[in-house]
Amino acid sequence: MENKFDVIIIGGSYSGLSAAMALGRSLRNVLIIDSGKPCNRQTPHSHNFITHDGKTPKEISELAKAQVLEYKTVEFHNGAVVKMKKESEGFTIKTETGEKFNTKKLILASGIKDLMRNISGFAECWGISVIHCPYCHGYEVRGEVTGIMANGDLAFDFTKLVYNLTKDVTLFTNGKSTLTEEQTEKFHQNKINIIEDEIENIQHENGYIQKVFFKSGKEVSLKALYAKIGFEQNINTEDLGIELNENGFIKVDMMQKTNVPGVFACGDNVTMMRSVANAVAQGNFAGAVVNKELSEEEF
Repeated sequence: MENKFDVIIIGGSYSGLSAAMALGRSLRNVLIIDSGKPCNRQTPHSHNFITHDGKTPKEISELAKAQVLEYKTVEFHNGAVVKMKKESEGFTIKTETGEKFNTKKLILASGIKDLMRNISGFAECWGISVIHCPYCHGYEVRGEVTGIMANGDLAFDFTKLVYNLTKDVTLFTNGKSTLTEEQTEKFHQNKINIIEDEIENIQHENGYIQKVFFKSGKEVSLKALYAKIGFEQNINTEDLGIELNENGFIKVDMMQKTNVPGVFACGDNVTMMRSVANAVAQGNFAGAVVNKELSEEEF
């Protein structure tokens, strides 16, 4: 494998593959580096992406990878990036096994790592019945007995989306509620129960939630639990001094450019709208912008 590329894309899931196709079709010499650990690997089905609705995430990504690698201008390397370094012309990328690759431009599409709650059963249910997105999963659990694990303004705003899908909703603040009096009253008006007890564990069968048990001894039967949890970037953005916004996402402009010239980012790295369709769109656009920048520099 050559070690010099026009563009290196870190992350070979939906956004990275989409960017690679746009660049490969523009005759750019592209390397995709991917560690093979997408954040949705437990999710049984992907939704809200036309032509692929209901397929498994793996089906979609494997088909995309096969189509992208039909372009001889694109190569794929299995591995994890451990170091990114700015050079006088471009960047050097080092993997965990010691390989080094050089590139003129860099696209970060490595996604994020969800930080699991320290609740027994939570991680096993994540992406299956403990879910994060009403657009990705809500239709499948419409009308079901549903919980929301959140608090404060986030809980208030998020509950509106879930309430549209099912009226059988309970809010678990997992500790003292930080809702305002007005917000609490609105919950009561809509007959949404608020439980402030701390959650002890989640009883499930193969990732499908059955009951939530609380430290107080209380238990609640559920079919689905929406949860808002923290995350961290899969890539060490400090290597290049890449700025993050107040929510922890990579800060980009309207052209998917970061604060570091020559470095772009797309997909889950940059937005809370974590969907396959959005990742594909952002990757396609990022690839086109990078090709344009290269074309202008070479002309």
